[in-house]
Order: sequence, then C-alpha cells, then structure tokens
Amino acid sequence: MTRRREFLKFLAASPLLTEYSAYAQEVEETLGERLTDPSEVINVFEMEAVARAKMPPAHFGYLATGVDSDDTLRANRAGFTRFQIKPRRLVDVSQPDLSVNVLGASADSPIFLCPVGSHGAYHAEAELGTARAAAAKGHHMILSTQSSTAVEQVIEARDGPIWHQLYPTNRFEYTTAILRRAEAAGCTAVCLTIDLPAGRNTETQSVLMREDDRNCASCHRGQAKPIFDGLDMRGVGLNDPSLTWNVIGRMKEVTDMHVIIKGVETGEDAAAAVANGADGIVVSNHGGRATETGRGTIECLPEVVTAVNGRVPVIIDSGFRRGTDIYKALAMGASAVGIGRPYCWGLGAFGQAGVERVLDLLNRELLITMQGSGTPTVASISSDYILDAGRRVPRGRLGRELL
Repeated sequence: MTRRREFLKFLAASPLLTEYSAYAQEVEETLGERLTDPSEVINVFEMEAVARAKMPPAHFGYLATGVDSDDTLRANRAGFTRFQIKPRRLVDVSQPDLSVNVLGASADSPIFLCPVGSHGAYHAEAELGTARAAAAKGHHMILSTQSSTAVEQVIEARDGPIWHQLYPTNRFEYTTAILRRAEAAGCTAVCLTIDLPAGRNTETQSVLMREDDRNCASCHRGQAKPIFDGLDMRGVGLNDPSLTWNVIGRMKEVTDMHVIIKGVETGEDAAAAVANGADGIVVSNHGGRATETGRGTIECLPEVVTAVNGRVPVIIDSGFRRGTDIYKALAMGASAVGIGRPYCWGLGAFGQAGVERVLDLLNRELLITMQGSGTPTVASISSDYILDAGRRVPRGRLGRELL
C-alpha cells in the first residue's frame, strides 16, 4: 500500500504524464491522510482521506457504499462532465451574494446539509457538531429519521428551524407521531423519502465490514433512534412498499409543515408530486444508494425542472464535490444543492471544525465560479451559463463509438 501511494504521488508530479485525471483523486486522498488540522485540508477529497483513516472501517463503509456494483455512485460524479460552464466577462461581480430562501428557509449559501443517518458513528459530537457548524456558517440543515440525536436537541444546537427527513414506516399512526413531534420541535418542512420501497444491496459496505475487527452487534445493541422514543418498533419497517402519491394528501391532513418529496429522478414523477400537492422536490438517488440506475442526478435534473415549470422549488443532491458541480445545478434550475458525504467526512475527521472547513471550501469554490462566470448572485445564475455537451467519449478510448 505504501509503495502504491508513493507511485501515485510520482505520477502526479511526473512531467512525462500529461493525462493523469484517473489518478488525481487518489493522489489527493493519499496526501490527505497525513493532515492533522482542518485548515490544512484543501478539498473534500482530502477530507475524505482523513475521515477514512480515523473512522472504523464498518462505519466508513456505510458512508462509502453505493448499491450493487456502485455504478450509480460513479455516475453521480461522471455526470458532471456532460455539462460545461459558459462564463461571461466584464460583469461587476464586486458584491457577490450566495444567500437563498427556499420555502421560507433563509440561508447564507445554497449548499444545504442533507440528511445522513447515525452521525454518532462518525464522531462523538454527532448531529450536534453538524448543527453547530451549520449555525456558524449560515447553512440550512435537514435531519435524518435515523439521527443519533433527538430532533429537539439538534434544533437547539442549530439555533433555528431545520427540515426533517422522513422514512414513513409501514404504520401510518407512527408516521403521524413522527410528523407531529418534528413539527412541535420547530421543523418547518418534512422531506418524505420515497426511493427505498424494498431496501438496498450495499455490497461495498459489506466488504468494508469484513475489515472491521470489532463486534458490530455489541457496538449497536440497544441504540434505538431517538425519533422512535415511545413507539414500539418491533416488526415495524422504516419504509412502506404500498405507498402511492396519495400519501402527500394524508400527510398534509396531520401537519402544517411543508411536504417535500425526496427521491425523484424523472419528469413524470416530478409532475405527479406537484399534482398531488408537494411543496418541493429533491432530485436524489440517495447518493447512489437506492436503485442501481447508472444515471447521475445531475443528468435527471433538466427533465425534472421542465416538468415542475417553476411551480415548486427543486433541490438536488448526490455526488456534489466541487463548487463547479453546485454552480452547474443552479444554472440548470435547482433552488439549492444538498451535500451528504462531504460534511460527514468533515465530521469524522475533525468534528464540528471539519464540517465548517468543508463548508468553507465548497463556498469558496462556488464563489470563485460565480464571480469568474459573471454571476454575482445565485438569482443571476441561469441556463444561459450552462451547456449540455452530451455524452462524450473519454480521450484515449477506442471503439465503435469513434467510427
């Protein structure tokens, strides 16, 4: 392993190698393992390396995994290469503004902290560290049903309203209880996750679990999630495979929170969500952890935006690692962009300080892209600044496509 890392570093520095993009991320990860202070980290890939070195293999595996062969996980990253930024010059960008307001949620950045379960598995500060980082940097936060920390405590740490992600369970009275508790705590919207009706096949997680020499059963025994306090969860599933679009109306009968549908990947489903009363949509494939479609969410975004036609806000997550990624989504019509793994890497690496560093890095990259493209505000970013170049054949690849 050490020789391999040294070889990767040699490749990155070698003047004989003119095209080493295939190795670039691995080089960043290799260098990142040696960093001991969040201020030394220069991008989210380095933060991932620090987190990998510090976290137990099984816990890191939960973050790292996709489903099946991880094709959709990779597609989430590869999809961004299809779209190019079209910058405009000699525009006054001296007063940049990243602030947004989505369904009444004001934030200093369009980068939202999307729901990821079990922050306590990544760092002792758990969701409280994440919430404090969100508060310090002015970012909006969505809390997972599978949170290690009670929603009331997270809102206190965030010092402001958050949204709550909901796995509906297969008992609607439990769904109602969770909705009412989240609303009473101060949540202003609920994000109903609809992309896991039958579970998932997380092979990469299983492989990394084999590398963990701890007794996983003893580690997790008795760790019920706080949102289920007072509910008898014996025999209760987190997802309900019988759900149909009428669930939106049923939820609206028991809560005044905005109802957002998370897990939409097609224009048809986006139109159905709006027709049935959804207040917003999250384009998401669960970070490549739902159905192995082989399609990145950034590639799904155009048809969803077209179907919604401005009637409700569209948020997108899955695979965002650079400010340019975020800019492309905003140019294609997203109201905000969610990140999951990157801030969890920050949490696993350095706690709250790591989350803050990740947000600083992504905001800096986004700001540079906005100013460099002649768009000083989020509202000024439009489809005029993006080009769909289609699916291009990578350099060096030979085959029938080139004929």
